[in-house]
Amino acid sequence: MARNVPVATHPHELPPLPYALDALAPTISAATLAHHHGKHHQGYVDELNRLVAGTAYAEMSLEQIVVATRGQVELAKLYNNAAQVWNHNFYWRSLHPGGGGEPPALIRPLVLAHFGSLEACKAAFVAAAGARFGSGWLWLVLEGGQLTVVDSANADTPTQPGRKPLLAIDVWEHAYYLDFQQRRAEHVAAVFDKLIHWRFAEDNLA
Repeated sequence: MARNVPVATHPHELPPLPYALDALAPTISAATLAHHHGKHHQGYVDELNRLVAGTAYAEMSLEQIVVATRGQVELAKLYNNAAQVWNHNFYWRSLHPGGGGEPPALIRPLVLAHFGSLEACKAAFVAAAGARFGSGWLWLVLEGGQLTVVDSANADTPTQPGRKPLLAIDVWEHAYYLDFQQRRAEHVAAVFDKLIHWRFAEDNLA
């Protein structure tokens, strides 16, 4: 990692939530949202700024840091914090008060073409939640012209070449344990039914 590089004049910041703390209740309580956003997400932002200070990474965008550090063992801490900031920034926008329901016109044909039904798409998310050992993320992605549900471990992002993330569900315990205890799959099903922001997914198709 380069040394003696000026610190960026605009460090990474915690973006505000796009809704009130109680807007996702009861699926995600205000207590969970406050702790998740204000403690966990803020912690990743603070640690990222500490790690990049005085290095070449201080002048990079968040996306550039994730790409530059992915797969490099000696930069794992930097990658993990940058990736978690990116993941959470994306995740908050994947949720919407009064979300769920039928996807809008542009993305609905893709959902039906790949999964057969909205219920089958939900089942794919629930199955991925059950299969994910330990902490991680679930993603709806567009890859090779098809929609698919993939999971990633810990801080990993789904931003590999040829793969476009459309939606995210956080399956780290701090995302659901206060509200659902160990019932991760139940949490994922509830998020899909009531909070998924299909319009955000559609916007990401562009």
